[in-house]
Amino acid sequence: MVIQHIFLPSVYTNCYLLGDEKSGSAAVIDPGAFDESILGEAEALGLSIRAIFLTHGHYDHTGGVAALRERLAGLPVYLHPADAGKNDQLFPTAALGDVTLWRDGDVVCVGGLKAEVFHTPGHSGGSVTLRCQNVLFTGDTLFAGSMGRTDLPGGSYEEIMASLKRLGELEGDYQVLPGHESFSTLEQERRGNYYMRQALGE
Repeated sequence: MVIQHIFLPSVYTNCYLLGDEKSGSAAVIDPGAFDESILGEAEALGLSIRAIFLTHGHYDHTGGVAALRERLAGLPVYLHPADAGKNDQLFPTAALGDVTLWRDGDVVCVGGLKAEVFHTPGHSGGSVTLRCQNVLFTGDTLFAGSMGRTDLPGGSYEEIMASLKRLGELEGDYQVLPGHESFSTLEQERRGNYYMRQALGE
């Protein structure tokens, strides 16, 4: 498994390449803006981008989709139905064109890699966390030492707390790769994240 972090300064969002070195296939996770480095990093790593995975539908996670699809025709885009088909400044998802809807429990393959979908609403109704081997791509659900805001349309404090509880109760430790700011581990968040501790009833 290859993971390449690409910081997108125009939207201050973490974008990731998730690649299978054996097949050379890769997915782009949360291209919030188009940046040539997304394609450049994939080429440098010998990866061919085969899909776009969206942890939720906010503009700062979806803004690069159209340009990537122009450069790489036929890319499937995966998005939860609760965030799909919207047409406003925060959720410009209707403009994404055809999307493949994924739901809780779905497993999507990147070459030989399997990404499991956890529906983790609260920041938005369609927020998901992706688990691939020992890594969690948490989008804007779980941050290092914090969590996503819940005061935007579709947000819910009760739902995000339930989502944090679900993640916190996963067995073992995982690397946590969020949609913004620094990286963490699940064990570090269990110990030191006030919101996750509250969600776990501590």
